Amino acid sequence: MPSPAATAPVPRPVGDRAVLRRGLRVIWGGMVAQRRPVMVAVVGSVLWAAATVATAWAIGWLTDEVVEPSVRAREVETAGLWMIFGVLVAVLVVNVLGVILRRVFATVAGFNLQADYRRRVTRQYLRLPLSWHHAHPSGQLLSNAHADIEATWQVFNPLPMAIGVIFMLLIAGTMMILVDPLLAILGLLVFPGLFAVNLVFQRVMSPRVTRAQQLRAEVAEVAHESFEAGLVVKAMGREDQETERFRVRTHQLRDSLILVGRTRGVFEPVIEAIPTLGTLAVLGVGTWQVSRGALDAADVVQMAYLFSILAFPVRALGWVLAEIPRSVVGHDRVQHVLGAHGGMSFGSTELARTARPAESALTDVSYAHPGEERPTIREVTLDVARGSTVALVGPTGSGKSTLTNLALRLVDADSGSVRIDGAEARQLARGEIPASASLVAQQTFMFDDSVRGNITLGEEADDASVWESLRIAQADDFVRSLPDGLDTVIGERGGSLSGGQRQRIALARAIWRTPRLLILDDATSAVDPSVEQAILAGLREARGGMTVLVVAYRMATILLADEVVYLERGQVVDRGSHADLVARCRGYLDLVQAYSREAAERAAVTRQEEVDR
Repeated sequence: MPSPAATAPVPRPVGDRAVLRRGLRVIWGGMVAQRRPVMVAVVGSVLWAAATVATAWAIGWLTDEVVEPSVRAREVETAGLWMIFGVLVAVLVVNVLGVILRRVFATVAGFNLQADYRRRVTRQYLRLPLSWHHAHPSGQLLSNAHADIEATWQVFNPLPMAIGVIFMLLIAGTMMILVDPLLAILGLLVFPGLFAVNLVFQRVMSPRVTRAQQLRAEVAEVAHESFEAGLVVKAMGREDQETERFRVRTHQLRDSLILVGRTRGVFEPVIEAIPTLGTLAVLGVGTWQVSRGALDAADVVQMAYLFSILAFPVRALGWVLAEIPRSVVGHDRVQHVLGAHGGMSFGSTELARTARPAESALTDVSYAHPGEERPTIREVTLDVARGSTVALVGPTGSGKSTLTNLALRLVDADSGSVRIDGAEARQLARGEIPASASLVAQQTFMFDDSVRGNITLGEEADDASVWESLRIAQADDFVRSLPDGLDTVIGERGGSLSGGQRQRIALARAIWRTPRLLILDDATSAVDPSVEQAILAGLREARGGMTVLVVAYRMATILLADEVVYLERGQVVDRGSHADLVARCRGYLDLVQAYSREAAERAAVTRQEEVDR
């Protein structure tokens, strides 16, 4: 199995001097996008900052006006106690109000941004063609839509507090200068030190966070791949190898996260110690100033308390700086998706709303899968007449499935023209082709929903139309035998059904939409030949409004077709009736004879099993 790292998108390096600037751009973009909740959060943060500084002022003022006189008089008056209580409660109410506004609306802004970007990423996934998805592991895409978006906007949790801290520092700095310039200068030297340590912290953390974020995606990819391949893993006895593959990635992630934790463990105590040292310095110098009569004790108490309460909030600036590397990494990885090219453009042409079968035409179509020089389809011209059944036959790798994808415009041809009812597929409006055509692939997908939900995909439907679709798909009998009939939940990926049952429900899903063009890509490979013949006969009877293009591997399918198109190496070698191709095309003859031998051998095995029983 391939390594997830082989195809994972590589984010831009963030361990450079531009990381702070780029991070601030990301933050500013988020603030603009969520301006209303951010503005309320900032107002709350300013209230909190002002109230926090006011607490220090209030303690200093109360010390000067109430505490010192009471100490000198050795008596505490009731009015003084009520004054202390009233002032502190008033400051506390403003502080609490500011904290509530800051936290609630910062959370709203952060989660709104996450929800918005998840919607944008999901829409982009749906817009991008299959060729792009084939080049990107699904676990990587899940990581982009979840962990990377979360990392991008996690910075909004401490951001309003950090903005409040800036206001707090401006107010506190002004107050300290007014009280005593010497102590103010001494105390304010703490903050450049904090910023310097945080910048070093950010520089060291950036590459380590980048690595950890990439490993998260790789772990998700390995886990997703192992779960998806559960049947193969168990059938091939690869449990130990898959466990080891997962162990290697998880241990790499563990080591990377431990390194991130160790880095935090070294820097955070230093960041915590700097304000404490500043407080001690203020107390020391302030005591000396009081001893020489240059300051009052209340002023020193006010300054020391101010530094003590600033020590924790100032760390919010460090939290923002610490989150910026993760934010930039996550943003780069998300932008890798949002900025991806290859999306399909649409026109404004609409197909006629009619019950008539559709007509499909491919003219000189060529297509090469991304990364491959040799085209899978080379200058193919194929006309599927209105109301006809055309069988695509060819050896493995001849381009049959790719041709059906081109006919439905699941991928765009590199050259040539694809038309439906005479209209160029690229000029059709979005949704026009799915409204008129349906595809049933060999690898069917079932949702963890009821049988009805898997057929209608959430659209309103009467049971009669659902049962009629199941009847044509030869699925009505086994659905009636299910515990709850149409309401039976079939489990994730239809795990409670057999492969043939899943294929028949997928076929009913396509038939229920009454498509004018039905494409079957070996869609009956898992059902018995007798059931397959009944399905194809039912399609022919009910086909009044359908044109059918079928990738065929069985003689029963080929013989029911009006025309057979034989492909080799991405080109149409011959076309005509089955009898005509047998008579004049050696490659076709060899292939259908091989199909016949395989069918005969399978029938012989079945008869022998019946005899043994």
